[in-house]
Amino acid sequence: MVKDITTKSTNKPKSTKKATTKKSDTTKLSKKSENGNSNSILRLPVEQNYREELEYLARSYTDEKPFQWYLSPKALRTFILGSTKQDKLDRDIKTKFFGDVKLVERAIVTLASDRGLLLIGDPGTGKSWLAELLAAGICNNSTLVVQGTAATTEDQIKYSWNIASVIANGQSRDNLIPSPIMVAMNNGIIGRFEELTRCTSDVQDSLISILSEKYISIPELTANNVAFAKEGFNIIATANSRDKGVNDLSSALKRRFNFVTIPIVNNVKTEKEIIQFRVKELLDRKNMSQEIPPTLLSILIETFKGLRETNDAAKSEGEKLESALSTAEQIGILEDALLQNNFFPSTNHESALAQSLIGSLTRRLPEDLATMNRFWHSFVEAKSKNNKDWEVFFGEGEKIMAGFKL
Repeated sequence: MVKDITTKSTNKPKSTKKATTKKSDTTKLSKKSENGNSNSILRLPVEQNYREELEYLARSYTDEKPFQWYLSPKALRTFILGSTKQDKLDRDIKTKFFGDVKLVERAIVTLASDRGLLLIGDPGTGKSWLAELLAAGICNNSTLVVQGTAATTEDQIKYSWNIASVIANGQSRDNLIPSPIMVAMNNGIIGRFEELTRCTSDVQDSLISILSEKYISIPELTANNVAFAKEGFNIIATANSRDKGVNDLSSALKRRFNFVTIPIVNNVKTEKEIIQFRVKELLDRKNMSQEIPPTLLSILIETFKGLRETNDAAKSEGEKLESALSTAEQIGILEDALLQNNFFPSTNHESALAQSLIGSLTRRLPEDLATMNRFWHSFVEAKSKNNKDWEVFFGEGEKIMAGFKL
């Protein structure tokens, strides 16, 4: 199955293998995955990080699976959204995506159909995270990814050639280097395409034949010149709604995708759960067991709520912060503040949060600084009148912005 996928490029010399298994002080700082084994990988793919949960769910759910899916649709929904009492499982399954049940169900159903799945939404709404969870649960492999940029070429979507081997031996399938999408086709699993609308239109349209005909032609070869997709193949693409107009999808390509829009989280309780879950996961990766102070989290969420209202009320682009003010921004800001307090304990939490927040969100000078300064002396100053924590937060922010002006 998926676990057996290998390519020549992944083979490592023996000397490398010895080097990676040799014990050193560095391995003491390595993260422990869910099954308890130490490893030095900076960020484990979902299928490795949650291997125990995936294996448990694969055993526990015996309902019908499309193609050779690893988890059934019901098990996949539980894996993504977490378990409830109605699931009648003998262990809890963590909630990994805090979103609407119907949205997740539609995404799952789409991937069992002939259409590709396009997750669209503002930056930081969890599109890539949901795509990774879906791929991990369906085929136990979420790493077949094409990253869309303005420089992405058709070769990166279909295939390229090992030039040295072609010169020496001529063109053949042995000298062909398959793209992640072609590998997914060959094995009947999920391929991912990040930031599809960042690619130029002609590159985007190379997906049309892949999604409709389910094969890739290799005209350089006279025999064995078609790569056919096996049952189970599909594509999960993501697109940033703020990139609308950059490289709009053609009508033909749109017809081959089901669109699922990931909304911005407006519920404070849900947003708090997301931030706590992701920040704890990031800190665990660094072997840090630091607790998230409830007051600090409350200040962060209330500040972002006020910033969003300020952005919504702004009459011109120059009066808005450039940041999307997403939940992902809050996660990064809170993680930075906790790390600063951990490594430099003389910095209190509120000061560290103010430094991280202002440093992260004031990107355009002087526009963002002016907007932040007005917000700070209205919303944050009002909060600081009768609250010591907000007072420290306000004072530190004032100092930072004064430094920007020097």
